[in-house]
Amino acid sequence: MEIKLDDLSGAKVAALIGEHLQGMALHSPPESIHALNLDGLKHPDVTFWSAWEQDEVVGCGALKELDDIHGEIKSMRTSSAHLRKGVARKILEHIVAEAKQRGYQRLSLETGSMAAFEPARRLYESFGFTYCTPFADYKEDPNSMFMTKAL
Repeated sequence: MEIKLDDLSGAKVAALIGEHLQGMALHSPPESIHALNLDGLKHPDVTFWSAWEQDEVVGCGALKELDDIHGEIKSMRTSSAHLRKGVARKILEHIVAEAKQRGYQRLSLETGSMAAFEPARRLYESFGFTYCTPFADYKEDPNSMFMTKAL
C-alpha cells in the first residue's frame, strides 16, 4: 500500500469521498454530519492523503490544522471493497506521524456515537485516543463522540 499526498482531482478519490459522505448520511442525521466534502477537503488548512494498491484507491484520511499545536483527523475512510485489511491503521499511523513532525501537541477527532462507528472508535482507542468534550467549533451532540490524544 502506498499513501500519497493527494490534490483531490482524481475521479477515484472523488468516488471514495462520495462513498464516505453516503456512509455518513446513512448512519447520522444531517445536523450531526461533520464530514468534509471535496471543497472542504481542499481548504488550505487541510492536508489530504489517499492510499493505493496499484491503481486502486483503498482509503483516505486528512489532517486539519486547528492551530499551531493542535490538529484534527478528518475523512478517515476505507473503501468498502478493502475493509479489515489494515488500511485505516496505516493511514492513521501516517497522520499521527505527520502531526508529530509538524510539532502538534494534540490530535483530536469527532466520530459517530452509533454502532456503525464502533470499529473506528476501537481503532482510535488502540492508538491511545481517549474520549473528551467537544473541541474547536463542535457542540455537544448525542450523535457525536470526541476523542483526543496528547502527542
